[in-house]
Amino acid sequence: MPRYLVCNADETEPGTFKDRYLMEFLPHLLIEGLLIASYALGSHSTYIYIRGEYAWIPDILEEAIAEAKQNGWLGKNIQGTGFDLEIYVQRGGGAYICGEETALIESLEGKRGNPRIKPPFPAVKGLWQCPTVVNNVETLAAVVPIINIGGEEYAKIGIGKSTGTKLISACGNIKKPGVYEIDMTISVEEFIYSDEYCGGIPKGRRLKACIPGGSSVPILPANLLLKTAKGEARMMTYESLNDGGFATGSMMGSGGFVVLDEDQCVVRNTYTLARFYHHESCGQCSPCREGTGWMKRVLHNIEYGKGKMSDIDLLWDIQRKIEGNTICPLGDAAAWPVAAAIRHFRDEFEWHVKNPNAAQQRNFGIAHYADPLPVAAAAV
Repeated sequence: MPRYLVCNADETEPGTFKDRYLMEFLPHLLIEGLLIASYALGSHSTYIYIRGEYAWIPDILEEAIAEAKQNGWLGKNIQGTGFDLEIYVQRGGGAYICGEETALIESLEGKRGNPRIKPPFPAVKGLWQCPTVVNNVETLAAVVPIINIGGEEYAKIGIGKSTGTKLISACGNIKKPGVYEIDMTISVEEFIYSDEYCGGIPKGRRLKACIPGGSSVPILPANLLLKTAKGEARMMTYESLNDGGFATGSMMGSGGFVVLDEDQCVVRNTYTLARFYHHESCGQCSPCREGTGWMKRVLHNIEYGKGKMSDIDLLWDIQRKIEGNTICPLGDAAAWPVAAAIRHFRDEFEWHVKNPNAAQQRNFGIAHYADPLPVAAAAV
């Protein structure tokens, strides 16, 4: 039975663009990682499933694949080893849901990108019911430096269980947006304010909040972003960002680090994300299909001056009924941002309800609220 390796390049998480950088500027790094991983798996056919909106990148990958083949690193009998490998680039259909591995496999087979019920998992029955390994671009590109210096040496980079390096897509209200490779020994505060990384917040504005791991992870207010619940400096590690669970922490997630300054509206930001998840739901699961629509509509009412105080509790109840009740994680991804926004910024939701006319102004800042960030203000 054939085995397959699939590279998940369907990078559609809002705030995340690290894989795009690797494919656009370091395509041979990815190809080398695919070659090594395919050899280890005994896979002779490997697929790169790329986000449909990345219209220009498949041409870059195809050119790099052709160059590798011309130099004897792909095709038949690679470098005289007897190992054969072909890499194929498949353009996605422009659906966020296809970033979920089983929906990606369905789409790769030419079907509608609906997630499958698991088990069986792709490693047992994946592409065309054959054993399949699905990994993302960053993971496969990391194979090369690991092989070059050895796993033991690579594991010495970082701290605790957060070993190796991590690519962070930094954007939002920062002076130096971009993709940064970090060794996870730095604090969140250093990452935001150091000239080596994000360079701080423009125009001297204060930090209000951050979504540290892409749109699907919980937002954190500045005081919890810079300090853990124990009062320690929060580090750019998997463990530290999740310290205290979702009550006081978040997740590294996809590494999409979105910074919000004091002039940004959390309600509007949450509404924007709710619109996205409602649009991208495949509709297969009732809690997600119906719940994302209800959250979008309730948030629209609050944002545009038609909300009621009871709507805030209604939102909380809706997200609670979505989380954990769907086939794939899209339901959780839609629920967590809403839950975190209410948990940490309920006063802002209430302000919108109490000030329906003023709430429609697009550029109002923290001055409209009782200051919810005394710790962050003191820290920065």
